[in-house]
Amino acid sequence: MGSGSGDREALPAALRQPVDWLNLNPEAPDTVQSKSVDRVSANARLLTDAEALDRYGVDLAGKGIQAIWMRIHNGTAGDQWMLAAHLDPDFYTADEAAYLFRHRWAGVGHGGLRQRFRDLTMRARIGPGETCEGHVLVPRHEGGRFVEITLSGTGKVRRFGFPLRTADGHFDFESMDVAGIHRRNKPVDLSRSQMRAALPRVPAVATDKSGKGSGDPLNLVIVGEASTMMAAMSECGWAFTHRLDGTTVRRMISAALHGNPYLTAPVSSLYLFGRKQDVAFQRARSNLSQRNHMRLWLAPFTLEGRPVWIGQVSRDIGIRLTTQSPTLTTHKIDPMVDESRQFVLESLLFRFRIRDFGFTRAAPPAPPDQPRRNLTGDEYFTDGLRLVVVLSESAVPAENVRNLGWEQTVKGPVEFGQKTSPAGTEP
Repeated sequence: MGSGSGDREALPAALRQPVDWLNLNPEAPDTVQSKSVDRVSANARLLTDAEALDRYGVDLAGKGIQAIWMRIHNGTAGDQWMLAAHLDPDFYTADEAAYLFRHRWAGVGHGGLRQRFRDLTMRARIGPGETCEGHVLVPRHEGGRFVEITLSGTGKVRRFGFPLRTADGHFDFESMDVAGIHRRNKPVDLSRSQMRAALPRVPAVATDKSGKGSGDPLNLVIVGEASTMMAAMSECGWAFTHRLDGTTVRRMISAALHGNPYLTAPVSSLYLFGRKQDVAFQRARSNLSQRNHMRLWLAPFTLEGRPVWIGQVSRDIGIRLTTQSPTLTTHKIDPMVDESRQFVLESLLFRFRIRDFGFTRAAPPAPPDQPRRNLTGDEYFTDGLRLVVVLSESAVPAENVRNLGWEQTVKGPVEFGQKTSPAGTEP
């Protein structure tokens, strides 16, 4: 699989050089993420658009493509296989991406460019004791994305989750500081029965900055390390959101006025534990007015040493301009908020991310004929329950997921799992 010397000579001098991986490590090493699992290590970083242009010689961003650099060391005695389709099922092969630039690099030049793309591609197989570097080309995500590198070999699947970013500076997860929050307010570690008793004492709704007013219902609890939680949400199709600042507010207003997509649009700030949400996610459609969105706050307690996130999830079905919001816009939520809660459960089950789940009482039911209202006046109704999911580091088939059996909801799938615990007992 190669090209002739004529193809090479048609390229610019910088691109005719062989790939020397030791000298091609991305700059700004503080943004390179590193993890090790059972004698296998992985490093990853998103290339900026300028870096990709320098490395590939063409404008990948102009074609909606982003390059993920990675280095993998295999310290095992067997082969490891990098699963590019698990990183992103819409990844581009080298020849596919190079073909997009065929008109610019016509004739022999295109053959050389195609070989350059092949040379820069991450190998699928990493042999025993080998260290390999390369790139995977994926659809461009603005600003950043959560990347999960999956390796299969020696009878085990190893996953490495990385919150990667470019030099955007606007994403809220960039400022999330789990260690700092826990350092300022040391969390209390709870058993499962203790957490079950503690959760009903967590407020039922978020508030405004003053701590007054009733915002959207706090209908979700996620147990897991920040990296595990972000990997699970990313794998289920949730994207990081921009934080509110002048740039993102102007862009959001423009998108609202013109009906344009803004897939990383910020969500307004709601408050719990005296602070706004620590991180937010959304599943956006092409229209800004329609999206699922989620806010999460780190709780002042942990479960058996693992962080606990209190969350609010709902579905936006419309948008309107308002002077009551710093974005000058507000979304109308779907009044059936339990459907959004159920969507989270089902999507995590489908992706084998849940070890245990259950429901706890958060508030009295609010039936459709007696709805509650959030801070912007939108009506919603609910059974008053709060979904609790305990995430797993490894895949758990749906039939092995354990139902905690705490409270009963009519929305199902409450019968998932072979191991259920009667209400009121410790699982």
